[in-house]
Amino acid sequence: MNNQIELSEILPIIAPIIVIQLILMVIALVLCAKAESTRGPKLMWVLIIIFVNIFGPIAFFIAGRRNER
Repeated sequence: MNNQIELSEILPIIAPIIVIQLILMVIALVLCAKAESTRGPKLMWVLIIIFVNIFGPIAFFIAGRRNER
């Protein structure tokens, strides 16, 4: 029995997740850069967005942005 997983078998599953992560990261970084103020230092949010994968951008959308009205 061959238990090795081929890349061609995993790629259709992983590719959409990677694309969603990159889109979320770019949008969160742009919004963070444009924001006048955030809840906490901007550098902290940039590091969280970049290094905490999918959950970093989501955390910024939920907790990091301030209502600018």
